[in-house]
Amino acid sequence: MEKYVIKGGVPLVGEVEIGGAKNAALAILAAATMADETVYIDNMPDESDTNAMLQAISSTGAFVERTGRHSVKINASQIHTYTIEDYIKKIRASYYLLGAFLGKYKKAGVVLPSGCNIGLRPIDQHIKGFTALGAQVSIEHGIIDAHADKLTGSHIYLDVVSVGATINIMMAAAMAEGKTIIENAAKEPHVVDFANFLNSMGANIKGAGTDVIRIKGVEKLHGTEYTIIPDQIEAGTFMLVAAATKGDITIKNVIPKHLESISAKLIEMGCQIHESDDAVRVVATKRLTNTHVKTLPYPGFPTDMQPQITVALGLASGISIVTESIFENRFKYVDELTRMGACIKVEGSTAIIEGVDKYTGATVSAPDLRAGAALVIAALTAEGFSSVEDIMYIERGYEDFDKKLRELGAHIEKVDSDYDMQKFKLKHA
Repeated sequence: MEKYVIKGGVPLVGEVEIGGAKNAALAILAAATMADETVYIDNMPDESDTNAMLQAISSTGAFVERTGRHSVKINASQIHTYTIEDYIKKIRASYYLLGAFLGKYKKAGVVLPSGCNIGLRPIDQHIKGFTALGAQVSIEHGIIDAHADKLTGSHIYLDVVSVGATINIMMAAAMAEGKTIIENAAKEPHVVDFANFLNSMGANIKGAGTDVIRIKGVEKLHGTEYTIIPDQIEAGTFMLVAAATKGDITIKNVIPKHLESISAKLIEMGCQIHESDDAVRVVATKRLTNTHVKTLPYPGFPTDMQPQITVALGLASGISIVTESIFENRFKYVDELTRMGACIKVEGSTAIIEGVDKYTGATVSAPDLRAGAALVIAALTAEGFSSVEDIMYIERGYEDFDKKLRELGAHIEKVDSDYDMQKFKLKHA
């Protein structure tokens, strides 16, 4: 087990390069199995979740070759099994292989998804979509099994906006007979990127990015070369690093439009935002001011950015309110943040935050991916030394997180769990 050891109190300054979007990559890797020809994918993040997905795909008999740290080629013409249990248990996106295999091979079996414990992640909308297309779906012994003699296009209205269900239904419908309409579809950037990827393979999908997606089934999909979009959440995390540490960071290789809801809140909090074609600069020169935040589906404020902005608001003047409308268990990190001096009261899905002058160093544990990143931000601002444990959660979605922070001037190291903290304190005295 490894952990981060951090000395806080340093404004972070410089430039950081953002990698490919994890949430797009996981869906795109799954969909690459729907062609018998070779698929080349670039700008793929090198993270534990994407690596687990590649292992799972390889275990089916597909040819998988890493052609570089951020590129891969996949040829699925030799797939011989459609049930996946190993490798994939720890990531929520395991269910994307259901849509891919059901769409291409008309049968699939995947272990129920896990991932971060931030609340219920029901798959009822996925099952609703598969069933509407003509599949029979069952859950036995922890495995979701779906099969069909054929899939036929249908009109599907999602009861709730679901990124996972939208993507899974798109895959299943891409090679179904006839036309499929998905209403109340998710509009997130990685949904659009995923639709663009399927279209580059020969699919006929229109309307991605709106709440109505129309799919005309095709007989087969072909090989392609595709570059994944930049990661909206990694970019947003570094924006909050700048805000919380009173820093000046230029975040490069981004699509500024994807970050508008985050930029708007940071402006409200007193930050300066400077945008260019593919970069956003965040400058924070004074204490942040309070604001209210409610997480919503895109283009609203992302739930995956809620812990990071809560950490920053914990240092802002006045009282802020953060309301979580997506996941009901996403404030687990507040107890850890309280160890560092935060003054936050959670009532149901709402956090009431009374800003404090500073955080103080402490030993804390990451309860999930985004909360772990948020606790690192808190430690970077804190007076004294901190240790952030259980960083395997953080490494599920951030590539070289500690290295990128060091390049901005942070005093942070990744060490073994039995590392003597006194060595780090002496080094950074």
